[in-house]
Amino acid sequence: MLLTIPLKVISAHFFFSYTSCCSLWGNVQTTPDIPAIAKYFTTKGRYEEVNPYLIDDILAVNKSLVKPPSAECREIHLTAIIRHGSRYPTTKNVKKMRALHNLVVQKASGEERWLREITQWKMWYTDEMDGRLVQKGVLDHRHLAVRLSKLFPSLISKEKLQDGHIKFMTSSKHRCVNSTLSFQGGLAKLWDIEDEEIDYEVNDALMRFFDKCTRFVETVDKNQSAMAELDKFTSSAEMRRVQEKIADRLLVPYSHITSDMAEAAFYLCAYELAIKTINSPWCQLFDEADALVLEYANDLKQFWKRSYGHDINSKSSCILFHDVFSRLDRAANEIRSGSNVTEAATIQVGHADTLLPLLTLLGFFKDSVPLTSNNYVTQGQRAFRTSRMMPYAANLVLVLYDCSGNLRLQALLNERPLAFPGLADNQGEEGAPLYQDVRDHYGELLQGCDFEKECQLFPSK
Repeated sequence: MLLTIPLKVISAHFFFSYTSCCSLWGNVQTTPDIPAIAKYFTTKGRYEEVNPYLIDDILAVNKSLVKPPSAECREIHLTAIIRHGSRYPTTKNVKKMRALHNLVVQKASGEERWLREITQWKMWYTDEMDGRLVQKGVLDHRHLAVRLSKLFPSLISKEKLQDGHIKFMTSSKHRCVNSTLSFQGGLAKLWDIEDEEIDYEVNDALMRFFDKCTRFVETVDKNQSAMAELDKFTSSAEMRRVQEKIADRLLVPYSHITSDMAEAAFYLCAYELAIKTINSPWCQLFDEADALVLEYANDLKQFWKRSYGHDINSKSSCILFHDVFSRLDRAANEIRSGSNVTEAATIQVGHADTLLPLLTLLGFFKDSVPLTSNNYVTQGQRAFRTSRMMPYAANLVLVLYDCSGNLRLQALLNERPLAFPGLADNQGEEGAPLYQDVRDHYGELLQGCDFEKECQLFPSK
C-alpha cells in the first residue's frame, strides 16, 4: 500500500510541539539527571545511552568513526532498517504498572523521601496509550534523519528526495508510520521543503514478517515451552533476590512482590526517562546488581523469542533478507553497467522484532555459549546485549561503495561500524569487505532461505 502525504503537513504536525527541554531541533539545553541504571534498560532504553555524546549535541556525528573505506570510494546506495522511536508502554505493561502502583499506595511504608515520592506519584499511563509514539519518539527519528544526511550527504539529499530516489517503507503500526513521517519531516525541516508530496509504503509482509510466519507463530510465539529458559530464570535465586530487595525497600512482605511487579517497576523507571527525561523515584528501587539481573531476564526473552534460541526466529526474516540484498544487487548491477543508481537510499521502519531476527540471520552478536537460565554469572561479557543493540530508534545501515570499480559494503549499527561475522580477515579498510565476498559468505542463504518453505508449520520433505 503506497501512501502520499504533503511535506507541509508533516512539518505542521511534527514541528510545532516541543518538549520543555528542547530547542527547535530538540538539542538538550540542560543535562538531565540520568539514573545510573539507564544503560541496562534493554529494549526500553534511550538511543542516547548507546551514543552518550548525543546528550550534549543531539545532531552530532562522528565522522572519524563513520567514513568511506578509502578516499577513492564513493557511496552509491544505502539501506537502513530502523526501529520506531520512543513509545508509551503497551496495554499489557500498563496493567502490570497499575497493579504495582496500587500495591505501593496501599501497603508500602517508610520515611525515605523517595518512598514518599513514589506513594504520591500519580499513575498517568492509560490502556489507550498502547505503544503509541511519544514526542521523544518523534524527535528520535527527526534527529536520526538529519544525522544520516550529514554522514551520507550524496545519498540522503534534497535533490534525491525531490527526485524520488529515496524510498520509504513502514510497518502498519501507528508508532512506525509516525516514526516514518517524523524521519521525512526531519529532512523537510532541514531543507526547508514545503508544499511537496512524498510517498511511503506500508508493507507488513516485510516489516512484520513474524506475524505471517506460521511456524514461528505456532512453535515459538504461542508456545510457552519455547520460553522455558526465561521461565526458569524468573524463578531463580537471582530473580528472587531482586524481588526481596524491592520488598525490603518498600517494607512489604516478600510474597507481595512478583517477578511481573519487579519488571514493572524497572520499566517505570525506563519509561519515565525515555518519555519525560526524568530520574523517576521508581529508579530508587534498584541498584546496579538488580539492573543487571533484570537486563539478563529481558535478554533471555529476546534470545529465545527473536534470536538464536530457535532457528525459525531468524529464518522468519528470510523475506526481508532477500529484499535487502535485491536492492544492493540492483544498485551494484546499475553501477557495473554504467547506469545511474535509481534508488539512492531505502528507509524501512519497523520494530525490534523486525531488526533482531535479521541481525541474527546475518550472524551478528552470536556468543559461543547460548544464554540460559543457569549461566547468568558467566555471561557478564556476552555480545548479545539488547541494551546496546536495540534501544528505541535502533538502526542497521548497509552502505554500498564504489571504490574505483571495486564494490564494498559497510555495515553500521546505531551509527557505529559493525564487522561482518566470518569475514574478519577480509573486512578491508574501515570494516568494508568486497561486496562479492559478502555475497559469497551469505551464499547459502541467498540460494535458499525461502520464507514460504521455512514458515510452513510442517515443512514438506
